[in-house]
Amino acid sequence: MSTQAMRGTVTIEEVAAAAGVSRSTVSRVVNGSTAVSPEALESVNRAIAELNYVPNRAARSLASRQTHAIALVVPEDTTRFFGDPFFAAIVSGINSRISKSDYVLNLFIANDDPGDKTTSYLRSGAVDGAIVVSHHTSDTFIDRIAAVVPVVYGGRPVRERERDYYVDVDNARGARVATEFLISRGHTRIGTITGPLDMPAGVDRLDGFRAALADHGLTAAAVEDGNFTAADGADAMRRILETGDVPDALFIASDLMARGAMNVLAGAGLKVPDDVAIIGFDDSPVATSVTPPLTTMRQPSFEQGEEMAGILLDILAGRSPRHVTVLDTELVVRASV
Repeated sequence: MSTQAMRGTVTIEEVAAAAGVSRSTVSRVVNGSTAVSPEALESVNRAIAELNYVPNRAARSLASRQTHAIALVVPEDTTRFFGDPFFAAIVSGINSRISKSDYVLNLFIANDDPGDKTTSYLRSGAVDGAIVVSHHTSDTFIDRIAAVVPVVYGGRPVRERERDYYVDVDNARGARVATEFLISRGHTRIGTITGPLDMPAGVDRLDGFRAALADHGLTAAAVEDGNFTAADGADAMRRILETGDVPDALFIASDLMARGAMNVLAGAGLKVPDDVAIIGFDDSPVATSVTPPLTTMRQPSFEQGEEMAGILLDILAGRSPRHVTVLDTELVVRASV
């Protein structure tokens, strides 16, 4: 190790001296500028490695008016966030892309924003941009954040505007494919447990379900609302059983809700798929942990996270990514149908 590195923090001037270039050249290399000759670039990078130089992020932020921080905002409570494998997959995708950049990721779990604490912080210049996942109609505080920093949404925004950037999965088509599969297996009395209808994903999955039934001249045998949790799936299944008219198949808008519903059916002495066939949505680890294993629609949550992060990084770099990206889903057939 060099004497400079041993005695403390290495300065940009010391790197410049070791590389035999000007301070401004080192600054250009550190900030990723292409206006540097290959020889100078090699010399500066060699000096940075030898001296173990770490750029002063605070000084760079003052000069560029950038924080090099990105906020991930999840308008849910902590129980939902930590209990749903969907969030683990999507955050992993976001982090995978961010970790390859010069940005750091800050997580904000905000079911609502009393006193505008989160909003005020994010509007204060503490971050350069935000990714918003799992937003509801009531989450109006997101609009105030989007007025100040660039935002990329996971899923179609509840108040979609032409300028919005978002990465969605084709929820309507996924629900349609799932329902068509049940119909192809001879089921005619098909019900659904929906996702939250204050979210576009919940609405789209219900629309796709209804569209598939209408194509075959069928109507829904049951429609019960849920909120993408196992407890909601169980409650909705109990309500269906209380009617005394149990469908022969169910499209359930998330794997977690399907697990809750399957537990209630088992408790009532009904077998899956003999008495009730079930298709979920997600292809999360839940799908292979239930008995029987769950037929489900796979949504590419990790890839969705990567796409969102990549779009935001493009915006912050001054590039012009496309505003709308829609990823496809895939039917994964297991033993629940």
